[in-house]
Amino acid sequence: MRVRFLGTGTSFGVPVVGCDCPACRSDDARDRRTRHGLLIESGGARLLVDTPPELRLQLLRAGVGRIDAVFLSHEHADHTHGIDDLRIFSLRGGAPIPLHVAREFEPAIRRRFSYIWGGGRTQPGSAVPQLDLTPFEDREVIAPAGLELQVVALPHGVYRSYGFRLGDLGVLIDAKSVPDDAMEIFAGVDVLIMNALWFGDPHPGHFSMEEAAATARQLGAARTYLTHIAHRTTHAEIARRLPSGVEPAFDGLVVEL
Repeated sequence: MRVRFLGTGTSFGVPVVGCDCPACRSDDARDRRTRHGLLIESGGARLLVDTPPELRLQLLRAGVGRIDAVFLSHEHADHTHGIDDLRIFSLRGGAPIPLHVAREFEPAIRRRFSYIWGGGRTQPGSAVPQLDLTPFEDREVIAPAGLELQVVALPHGVYRSYGFRLGDLGVLIDAKSVPDDAMEIFAGVDVLIMNALWFGDPHPGHFSMEEAAATARQLGAARTYLTHIAHRTTHAEIARRLPSGVEPAFDGLVVEL
């Protein structure tokens, strides 16, 4: 299995517009963070996790010409507003792309992108994404592109986001904690991918670096990569301050399992 970090930034991205902090002024390419996206490749299948606003640019940079299925962690803009960039895949393949989303988010997704599912008039000669929206429930086992995912609802402040376990890979995106009764689902993974904003100053909806490292230790993950990182700290400083076995991801990083 191979995991490619397409984007590792928060909803603002890094650099943040109009900011002159050290991370936003950094010459280190690892401090250029587009919005969150993952590409998982296993057994010839390609699963895209989230459709961030920069999706087209991310896929071009990664040389990706085929997507077999898409998993949306939740409905927030930084994780969904690149959905139109999926249309080239359905257009080229001549078939709808499976789009897996929690049932609780289905109405908002259909409403927000009503031009895809609204059934209204379309402009001759134009194209919209052809997506087969497939809802799932908390703790359900789903199989996008034939990959078996155990999905788990995670607290995200007053919202929820969905992570999953796929073999020895655990993915926790936009989470603040792991429910006690879900800890065993992620226990002992080889690679754990977690969101983490910054050091200190706890956020109501996201892990801090310290909280993420503590959770990774509790789960017994062999390797942990932090993503969805804000601009308060540079990549180099984050790497220095994190404990062994936990490191910051960056756009373009590829991890093999």
